[in-house]
Amino acid sequence: MSQPVQPGPPQYPADPPPYAAPPQYAAAPQYAAAPQYAAPGSEPLSPKSWLATLLLSIFLGEFGIDRFYLGKIGTGILKLITLGGFGIWWLIDIILIIAGVMKDKQERLVKYQG
Repeated sequence: MSQPVQPGPPQYPADPPPYAAPPQYAAAPQYAAAPQYAAPGSEPLSPKSWLATLLLSIFLGEFGIDRFYLGKIGTGILKLITLGGFGIWWLIDIILIIAGVMKDKQERLVKYQG
């Protein structure tokens, strides 16, 4: 008599080939480098005088003269038309100048350097 056939280990199909991305996606996307931020306190300073900016803002800020001095013509005209943003914009600009965070047209700080 013959021996009964014993089942062997299950036969699985061969592993599929590794996934191949379509040619248009084959390379990893190239991104621009992360932006580099300046260290605190190393921002470029404006050649404009802090004291002149402050005095212009206090005495003629309602007419936008301080903005014209800093090269910000558009906001100077708006400040002129609204008489210093009805006094609110004028006061905020004085505070920004005293705090040393006011910037000129080229985004350079107008700070007290004494």
